[in-house]
Amino acid sequence: MPNPRDFTLRQLRYFAAAAETSQFSQAATNTHVSQSAITTAISQLEANLGGSLFERLPYGVRLTLEGHRFLERTRVILNAVDDAVTEPLGGSTSLSGVVRVGACYTVLGYYLPSLLARFRRNYPDIVFDLHDLDRLSIEQGVAAGTLDLGLIISSNADRQLPLEKAVLMRSRRQVWLAADHPLMAHKSISLKNMAAYPYLMLTVDEGETSTTRYWKQAGITPEIAFRTGSMEALRGLVANGFGVTVLSDMVYRAWSLEGRRLETRPLSDAIPDMELGLIWKDEVLVSEPVQALHQFLMYAGHSG
Repeated sequence: MPNPRDFTLRQLRYFAAAAETSQFSQAATNTHVSQSAITTAISQLEANLGGSLFERLPYGVRLTLEGHRFLERTRVILNAVDDAVTEPLGGSTSLSGVVRVGACYTVLGYYLPSLLARFRRNYPDIVFDLHDLDRLSIEQGVAAGTLDLGLIISSNADRQLPLEKAVLMRSRRQVWLAADHPLMAHKSISLKNMAAYPYLMLTVDEGETSTTRYWKQAGITPEIAFRTGSMEALRGLVANGFGVTVLSDMVYRAWSLEGRRLETRPLSDAIPDMELGLIWKDEVLVSEPVQALHQFLMYAGHSG
């Protein structure tokens, strides 16, 4: 059995970075260390665990099933450490009140719940009044004062929006395809390569608008075979070989609901990352509960 004392936080952070990027070289860049430091940390973890966390592939690395399970535990540990060092001292945890938060589908499904759970551990008496809204409704609610904070896909937003805003995270977009798809033979894939196959379009959170934008910039029109607002429907169709798509790493999961594997490949075309952002009006930060959640989201976003 592995001895917990054989693991270091540095090793876990390097492992999480490698899992996020699927490349040791990019993980090294993101964590400001050498690639050998990442490689050594992963090797030590695998030796202590007695198994492989990654499959080594020509184009990078891919988490094994054991790697996925260990990543879930690693995230719990790293989040707990971050919360411990940022936990308010003294009586500030006794704050109470309601914070009205508007968030879009993608944010609610893939980003916010675990963060709110972490925040609640420090501030159990702050109540979240959550609203599932589209981006325009969130922006209007924050501007009108009916929402305190808004979380949106800010890469779709008006850059001149007259509200305070901050990018909490950026998530690269990659090609999603079935494990046995012909394009799997490519180390990287271009939009031109993809145009030869049916394209599956996710419509939720202005997905079609943002996708059409970068296809149009490339001067290529995809063959759209199916449009859906359901992430799981799209995941299942991709995994079963009905088409390909381009989506962000934040919403990627390696398995469809029925247990078929999805793969990702980098795009050779330069397309923008998905940006997730926080919007607010300065005057709402006079409320201590709102200020506490705002500060937490800003820290969690920039440290994640």
